[in-house]
Amino acid sequence: MHLGLRLLFAFLAITGVAAFFVLRVFVTEIKPSVREVMEDLMVDTANLLAEVAAPELAQLPAGAVLEVGDLSAAVASYRQRSVDVKIWGLHKTTLDLRVVLTDATGRVVFDSGTPSAVGQDYSRWRDVTRTLRGEYGARTSRSTTEGVADPSPVMFVAAPVRSGGHTIGAMVVAKPMSSIAPFIERAERKVLVAGVVLLGLSLAIGVAVTLWTVRAVRQLQRFALAAGNSGAEGSRRSLPAPPDLPGELGELARAMDQMQHRLQGRERLEQHVRALTHELKSPLAAIQGAAELLLDPLPEPDRQRFVRQVGEQSQRLHLLVEQMLELSKVESLQAPPAASALDWADLTEQVLAEHRAALEQRALRCNWSRRDAGLVLADHALLKLALSNLLSNAIGHAPQGSELTLELRGQPGHDTLWSLRDRGPGVPDYALPRLGERFYTAPGPASEGGPPTRGSGLGLAIVRRVMWLHGGELRFESAAPGLRVLLTLPSSQG
Repeated sequence: MHLGLRLLFAFLAITGVAAFFVLRVFVTEIKPSVREVMEDLMVDTANLLAEVAAPELAQLPAGAVLEVGDLSAAVASYRQRSVDVKIWGLHKTTLDLRVVLTDATGRVVFDSGTPSAVGQDYSRWRDVTRTLRGEYGARTSRSTTEGVADPSPVMFVAAPVRSGGHTIGAMVVAKPMSSIAPFIERAERKVLVAGVVLLGLSLAIGVAVTLWTVRAVRQLQRFALAAGNSGAEGSRRSLPAPPDLPGELGELARAMDQMQHRLQGRERLEQHVRALTHELKSPLAAIQGAAELLLDPLPEPDRQRFVRQVGEQSQRLHLLVEQMLELSKVESLQAPPAASALDWADLTEQVLAEHRAALEQRALRCNWSRRDAGLVLADHALLKLALSNLLSNAIGHAPQGSELTLELRGQPGHDTLWSLRDRGPGVPDYALPRLGERFYTAPGPASEGGPPTRGSGLGLAIVRRVMWLHGGELRFESAAPGLRVLLTLPSSQG
């Protein structure tokens, strides 16, 4: 079962059980609560009528009944009144209160609902008996009204009739439960409707929460899969950004991101060590071989050749170590440390001046031109390092006495393009996309008639990283003959 279905099922189960018990409590409490309110009002009514009936009952001869008087007249008028009132949306058209008066023995002397009950002994009923004993008396039972059986239970509440400090009778008021049934039914319907609405809202909220949770978990899942699939050769740029989630899920995403960066850094370090070890083997083997041969007597030309080989390989090792340190330093950055508006043309001329000796040594001519070149926002040291690496690489691959073409062009508000072309052997088309990867190199020019030399590929890797830090781009194009390197940086107005 999917995570979303499990969460939704659990939410609905909890909500459904809670709603069932809450609704059950509400529904079962409605009827008793309404009855309690009605009983409270009937207690007040019985005590009020008891005060009204006390004078007449005190003067009533023993064995007589109350046929005329203020009480009987008031009750008769009450029963003949017509009512049509709306109580919270429900119509009341009848007066349902029944009044029964007994003497001190429990004999009925007045009954507004059942005249035939006058003279009967009601002392057997709980409400009358308890009231005459000085206690609170009430009961609910079936009754008859004017000889007609009432199928609905009737509530009876009695109050003592006192005169001279003595109980001389009991005033009983009765009301059928059917008169409050509409109110109870309406309240139950409202509770049930509210419960259904509440359950529907809970379902909607549950679906929304489930969808949000599943969406967040799926974002974490996609992030974890994408981070796991990002190659060890990729820079931090290749890693997906952690999803922006609140609370613990957000903390988990950030923790996964940090863990992935640490794991990638460790894997990158392992690959660097393996690649560096491979790169070091060749010059070390050459130095070791030359050193062993120099121990033996050799003709002077051979000795000079092996000494020169040791120097060249030592210089290669030195350059390799320096480039590794520079690459490690650049890869640790996430933004240029000191970006400012620079004149790219002036910086290019500084780099050319620093490499003038190398250009003259190989009799290379540099055709340098600038056109509509403005300012770029960059770190001076990093951009100079990138340009120096590209110029050194071009000098190393250009044939003796050939020409380098260096061009800078751009317009204010648009990207500025810096390009450098040599007339060397170039790079096969299949290798162009891989230039700039660490330790990936294409065959270089032959050295003194020997096999083609190979660089380390670290110089171009440094350039690619510097361009990424500045939001620029490094590209390569076949120039036939030679290779053209292109750098693109956003222009700045300073």
